[in-house]
Amino acid sequence: MTLAALSLVTDRELVATAVSGVEGSFEELVRRYQRPISAYVYRMVGNYESALDLTQEIFIKVYSSLSRYRPEFKFSTWIYKIAHNSAVDHLRRNTTREQSLMVGPEGDQFDLPLESGRLSPEQESERKERRGEIESVVRALPANYRELIILRHSQDLSYEEIVEVTGLPLGTVKNRLFRAREMMRQQFVEKGITGI
Repeated sequence: MTLAALSLVTDRELVATAVSGVEGSFEELVRRYQRPISAYVYRMVGNYESALDLTQEIFIKVYSSLSRYRPEFKFSTWIYKIAHNSAVDHLRRNTTREQSLMVGPEGDQFDLPLESGRLSPEQESERKERRGEIESVVRALPANYRELIILRHSQDLSYEEIVEVTGLPLGTVKNRLFRAREMMRQQFVEKGITGI
């Protein structure tokens, strides 16, 4: 299949063709999910190099598990579940070692996307500062709250998808998201930040 033809195929069809050995199918899945998965993992672990390594490991796990994917589930939810488990395992193994490395390098590739339209240099500077403030507040959240905020607001997963990814009950997801938002709001108020 050509690259253009592969871009029109659904995730489920790509999984089926990848399992049957059609060249380029898995590469198309990687092309579709590499950036969002690496962004999610980076925001979970807070370390750029670790996130890159973990992302590579995640796609190796995905490739070796493709035959076990069940098409009645969304592929995106399935791959986020694998990413979630990998990030949580990594955090368990490296909690104390990497807590001091939570800030990524300058010019981070995983900044929140800008809205369309050109911004003045002043607006761009304000926006970058605001993103930095939001990121620092999100990083300061306990890991179990931070993860849910990232899944809901950065990755745009529904509550039901978050339940599938994390294995938590729906009530727990909603409760933790509420608490996380309250913690964030309180930190913003303490910092004198309004309008977020």
